[in-house]
Amino acid sequence: MAARSYGQHDGVTRALELVGDRWALLVVRDLLVGPRRYGDLRTGLPRIPTNILATRLAELVEAGVAVKTPVKRMGTVYELTPLGRDLEPIVLGLARWGMRSLAEPAPDEVVTSDALTTALRAAFVPGDAAFVVDVLADGVALRVRVAGDRLDVATVALERPETGEAGVAARALRELAPDAVLRATDALQRALAGKAAIDDALTLVEGDERVLRAFTTAFARA
Repeated sequence: MAARSYGQHDGVTRALELVGDRWALLVVRDLLVGPRRYGDLRTGLPRIPTNILATRLAELVEAGVAVKTPVKRMGTVYELTPLGRDLEPIVLGLARWGMRSLAEPAPDEVVTSDALTTALRAAFVPGDAAFVVDVLADGVALRVRVAGDRLDVATVALERPETGEAGVAARALRELAPDAVLRATDALQRALAGKAAIDDALTLVEGDERVLRAFTTAFARA
């Protein structure tokens, strides 16, 4: 548990004591996408000092928010407990709230696959559409599956060598051709928040124009 104490006895205070320290919720954000090795988290949070990441992970484990799990051929991974997964609607709500204030990205700001996955989850509007789309955005490739009120987002490793179970899954994923491939601009996060036209943030690389329209409808939360 984090050492910080606010000296107050209520739910908000307790929540901040558990996950309110700097970087903690970003670690939770990435773990909500799926289990991650220490190195995966380090890559997804490029500015976090290694000692801070180790400390935050230890605090989350001690608080019962996350757990360390040995996985065959992957080593040790961190994943959220049921208590940690209960943070998903809170994190998605924070994402929607924060996206309303997004400006153009600074030159040194990056969009990671887990951050974009969270943005898509936050902006998703359940409907009747069904499609599979690959979204390409500055080194990030995501396979987005929509089936009515169900959304699944997975990272597609396009060029990195793949080994083990994760590599088998990635190769199998690529063998299933998507209905369309879309290229996203830096404006996609702002478009998902309704601060820019989503049509202007996406270009159809291949596939049917109707799939692009279905995608923009499914993620036009505004």
